[in-house]
Amino acid sequence: MAATSFSFDIVSRVDQQEVRNAVDQAQKELMNRWDLKGTNSEIDFEKEKIELHAGDEGKLAQLRDILLSKFIKRNIDTRFVEFGKEEPASGLSVRQKVEFKNGISQEMAKTISKAIRDSGIKVTSQIQGEELRITGKSKDDLQKTMQLVKAMELDQPVEFVNFR
Repeated sequence: MAATSFSFDIVSRVDQQEVRNAVDQAQKELMNRWDLKGTNSEIDFEKEKIELHAGDEGKLAQLRDILLSKFIKRNIDTRFVEFGKEEPASGLSVRQKVEFKNGISQEMAKTISKAIRDSGIKVTSQIQGEELRITGKSKDDLQKTMQLVKAMELDQPVEFVNFR
């Protein structure tokens, strides 16, 4: 009789549909804000990149606040969001790129893997690109591992997928 083993993957990725919805809501709010009318402020969204354009740094900060508030309302963890540096654009305007951290970095995967090993839970962890696969003989051990990872102070949010 073959020994059965169970597994799940730890991943870190943002839901692009929710990002699209949040950006749409931010663009609608931008059109309705009287203090930003006629200031050439805009939020551009293409594929997985967002670019903010504003007349000055103060207006750019307002755009960031609008965007972050919409992300929070759509349950997008703000630890995914990475703002680029402010750059001068045409005329006297400024722009800023907004990107999302997707995937678990090698250092973060090693940190999680070491914490799991040090905990004494009888599971194995394997780094697979930007994911971390956890395998064990008991579902209880896998659930203990999930609790351990949830309790860790990580610099980006993680999800548990492919529980088998």
